[in-house]
Amino acid sequence: MTGLGPVAWPPAPISTERLVLRESEARDRAVFIELFASPEVRTHLGGPVPRDELDRAVPEVPGRRPGLFVIDLDGAMIGTVTLDRRDTERPGHVRPDAGEAELGYLFLPEAWGRGYAAEACAAALDWFADALPGEPVVLCTQTANGPSMRLAAKLGFIEVERFEEYGAEQWFGVRT
Repeated sequence: MTGLGPVAWPPAPISTERLVLRESEARDRAVFIELFASPEVRTHLGGPVPRDELDRAVPEVPGRRPGLFVIDLDGAMIGTVTLDRRDTERPGHVRPDAGEAELGYLFLPEAWGRGYAAEACAAALDWFADALPGEPVVLCTQTANGPSMRLAAKLGFIEVERFEEYGAEQWFGVRT
């Protein structure tokens, strides 16, 4: 897995009680555009991206890269979970050499409040723990994003620090 370590990508699809974590496909393109164009989804992520810009920029098979799982519910994409290396230039690190694995997630608003994010993120974190045992995973979210703060706690992330970034207070935690 490029960037995350010596892990083959993509893994076999991961099934949970209600979801499947899988590699992206061409049929997911419209949902990728919807996620990035949505004012609700992008409230704490710098705002929506104009749909016409996304129509031009999003490839035929979007998100096909190591570390990105499409979250599938009953054959339809409802979001993504990502594991990427945290940019060494950003604040918030738990290792002296930085570059920790960082959990990220985006879900369509109609999927909110049903436990899908917790279920999908837990499955991705379990996969990561098996693939790279002992490696910490970090998570950063705006303190104003209450649902994301609750999800971080539910997943077992522990606060390391808070700092100002992108004009807002950020919560930075780690899960070991």
